[in-house]
Formats: sequence, structure tokens, C-alpha cells
Amino acid sequence: MRRIDNMPNLHGKFIVFDGGEGCGKSTQAHLLRDTLEARGSHVLLVRDPGTTEIGEQIREILLNPANDQMSMRCEMLLYMAARAQLMKETIVPALARGDVVVSDRFVSSTLAYQLGGDGLTTHDILRVAEIAVNHRWPDLTIILDMPIEGSSARVRPKFTLFPDDPDAGLEKDRIERRPKEYHEQVRRNYLAQAEQMPDRYRVVNADRSPAEVHADVMAALRALR
Repeated sequence: MRRIDNMPNLHGKFIVFDGGEGCGKSTQAHLLRDTLEARGSHVLLVRDPGTTEIGEQIREILLNPANDQMSMRCEMLLYMAARAQLMKETIVPALARGDVVVSDRFVSSTLAYQLGGDGLTTHDILRVAEIAVNHRWPDLTIILDMPIEGSSARVRPKFTLFPDDPDAGLEKDRIERRPKEYHEQVRRNYLAQAEQMPDRYRVVNADRSPAEVHADVMAALRALR
């Protein structure tokens, strides 16, 4: 078994980065992967929804601005469907090999973005999530938190239905287009999760340089048991 320098406790662990739009999830996920690989670990980096062929097709449906009539319950179930495929096809086999799995978003996103829509409760979401993840929850969820004014300024149009066409225009996706008040509530929902589940969540101030944020991420991982 290959051990991670100074961090043997990460063998076979499932780490999630989550937070609002523009908070730096992808940046921190890539930084963590690079750091751990440099220390000798096997790391699988995934994005949720997506990664699998089925998941990427569902992602396109979810983020397409044309689908503005989608109900929140439909939205929640599509996210869970993509997640179920990701777990079965990719994440669970990697964890069984002893890899470190790093995910850009997970169930914590649904508990922030879809909570309250169409009357959805935490209980509703967790009941469906339990089926999707088949009892294998993340070992640690890192919430990258920062004020909406700062995070929204970082968001750049990146959605396209034609990813292989360099001339295709980019636009904000269906979720990014929602009003500021919605994203403020999403932020509150993330912080509430962390307060309710302190054993599995850590909140990191993302309103700093990537290097400073990464240092706090590494500190949180060293404390993981």
C-alpha cells in the first residue's frame, strides 16, 4: 500500500469541495490533487454532476439555460441520478483500490441549492441521497465560503452545448443566472450544514489567495481521522 507523506490517514478517503458559484472549488480540487500526487498518493478527481458518460449528459440538461421550466424536484432527482452513476461507476471502485477521491461538489450542493424549492426538506433530500450514494458518504466536505459579491464577480460564462466547437459562444449556465437573493440563501444553507454536521464538515474562508486557502485545506485534512 502506498502511503501519503505525513498524511497516511487519507488512504481510501472521499473528500468533497463545495460552496457557491465562483468560490474556487475547481482551483482547490486541482491544487489538492497535485499536492497529494506529489506526495505519492493515487488521486481520482471527479466533478458532480458529470465525469461519467451518463453524468455528463445529465449535467448538460441541468445547466442548459433553455430548460428554465424545470421544477426543483425534477432538478434534485436529476442531480441524484447523475450522482448514483458516479458512485457506482467511478467513486466506489476508486475508494476500494485505496485511492483518494476528490470531488468538485456532491450532495452538499443539493442541500444548499434545492433545499426549500417546491417544498423540499432536508429529510426529503437526504432520503433520496441515501439511495444515490448507497450509504457511502464523504469523509470530509470542505465548504469554501466567501461573500456573494466577491464570488459572483469571479463567475465567467462557461456553458456551451458545443464543447468541441472553438467558435461556439459561452454563456452563464441555468443555475448561475439565478438572482442574488437565491445565491445568498444558498450560502446560508451551506453554513447551516457545516454547523449541523461539524464532524464531517469544515468551513474555509475562500476570500483569500489560492495558496492561503490551500494551506487551510491541508490543515483540515491533517486533522481527518
